[in-house]
Amino acid sequence: MNVIKTSIDGVVIIEPRLFKDARGYFFESFNQKEFEEKVCHTTFVQDNESKSAYGVIRGLHFQKPPFAQSKLVRVVKGAVLDVAVDIRKDSPTLGQHVAVELTDENHRQFFIPRGFAHGFSVLSEEVVFQYKCDDFYAPQNEGAIAWDDPDLGIDWRIPADKVLLSEKDKVHPRLQDVEWLFDSNVSLYL
Repeated sequence: MNVIKTSIDGVVIIEPRLFKDARGYFFESFNQKEFEEKVCHTTFVQDNESKSAYGVIRGLHFQKPPFAQSKLVRVVKGAVLDVAVDIRKDSPTLGQHVAVELTDENHRQFFIPRGFAHGFSVLSEEVVFQYKCDDFYAPQNEGAIAWDDPDLGIDWRIPADKVLLSEKDKVHPRLQDVEWLFDSNVSLYL
């Protein structure tokens, strides 16, 4: 796998080696040993999948310690704009984001470390989205930031009148009003 560094340390794009022939293609979507050598040491414990229509924006979500989660995300069908926002309170990149287009054609994956909020917008007619988490879902430790926080400056590439949100995602606070942020001086990994 090819690991592409981004403008924020720890947030990376992963391109698998694709083997194509007359029958189609094959690629290894995950290899624990190679991931630990090239990205970070963590163990994924839960796989999730969602299906969404054009205009859906999910996010910006995170889980607070002791249930903080890293995510390794990819698209099986369609296209999304995937976004990671740094929410580590003393980080030099606090409030900055990395956005990457993930599609069923580019086969890219995006690693969002602990200490980041995550969200995506659906750019295709529909999308099937898969992600690995390195801790279990813990609703009591959920946190979120408003997808449209003007201080974040995220271009979701969806016209405002086409955005589809869950009721929960309509009412999240701006980053400046979030009561809890990650401590950037504490290791979030063992």
